[in-house]
Amino acid sequence: MKTDEQQDSTYFKGRGAQLNPHNHFQKDSYVKEHTEGIDDWEESDPKTSFIFGESRSIVNKVDSPDVGMAYSLNPYQGCEHGCTYCYARNAHEYWGFSAGLDFERKIIVKKDAPELFKKFLHRKGWDASVISLSGNTDCYQPAERKFRLTRQLLEIALEYKQPIGIITKNALILRDLDILSELAKHKLISVYVSINSLNEDLRLKMEPRTTTAKQRLKIIEQLSSAGIPVGVMVAPTVPGLSDHEIPQILKTIAQCGAISAGYTVVRLNGAIGPIFKDWLIKNYPDRFEKVWHMIQSCHGGQVNDSRFGERMRGGGNIADMIRDTFRLHCRLNKLNTTVVELDATQFRIPGSQLNLF
Repeated sequence: MKTDEQQDSTYFKGRGAQLNPHNHFQKDSYVKEHTEGIDDWEESDPKTSFIFGESRSIVNKVDSPDVGMAYSLNPYQGCEHGCTYCYARNAHEYWGFSAGLDFERKIIVKKDAPELFKKFLHRKGWDASVISLSGNTDCYQPAERKFRLTRQLLEIALEYKQPIGIITKNALILRDLDILSELAKHKLISVYVSINSLNEDLRLKMEPRTTTAKQRLKIIEQLSSAGIPVGVMVAPTVPGLSDHEIPQILKTIAQCGAISAGYTVVRLNGAIGPIFKDWLIKNYPDRFEKVWHMIQSCHGGQVNDSRFGERMRGGGNIADMIRDTFRLHCRLNKLNTTVVELDATQFRIPGSQLNLF
């Protein structure tokens, strides 16, 4: 029987993960021994499939102090963007799938998200705290073009005057510029764009189905011009691959109108470790040892550190250099000098005679 380390030589173009590691919640797994004896091996079909899921709730409280959000709302589970490093991959195992190719090809669509969102906003005592779209997977991933759940959620937020934060790397967000502009007029929206490299060759390999860096800069320019506060997450920074780009990224986004920036250092928890390792070996064999050891140096000799306060930024000399470089160039480009505060006092339930406050 083959192990996860004995991978087929086939490279799945347009996909980030190149394997489907075993779901550790499941006792049994399937392996490909003889391709000629299998008529319907799933990896032969590169198409994305959509699975319609039902949930009891759609807004989740976030307990982590490291991610900068109190509540998250995710209309999709799994993400066709295929970013090799994505921390959300592990969550796909809870649905019975692999964190690898399954995460990119089997997308769970929560079609009842708008109804559940309204139900949540009607909760007694809800204080209109900021709810973040894309706390897990990108709310503007390719599936949104077809299902339009994110747009419906924004329409509800505008109707209820509910503050919303968004983080995305997809230019599809510009489709909803009309709603976002209205939310901005009421100080109900802030947007973060994820950019961890301006190198198109690296982007194509590491984030195969995302929009280009050039398009992401266009997002910043257009949202900023429309009066929508925009920041950038330089995340995750991969030492040995993209960390040297920090100065240029921060300079460029400031010129495009971004007012704030944050960063994380890549961490490879759970199934993401073998997925990223396999990807790195196949795409950058000459740099694998250097990059892998640099990631380990940021996490106490491992590729992941789960401790709050440490896991997102790392520690050690390399992590410290990344931190110092980031802070210096934020100052030079006058980023993070403006605090964006969204207004929760306008929240109201349509048809109600009483305002929340």
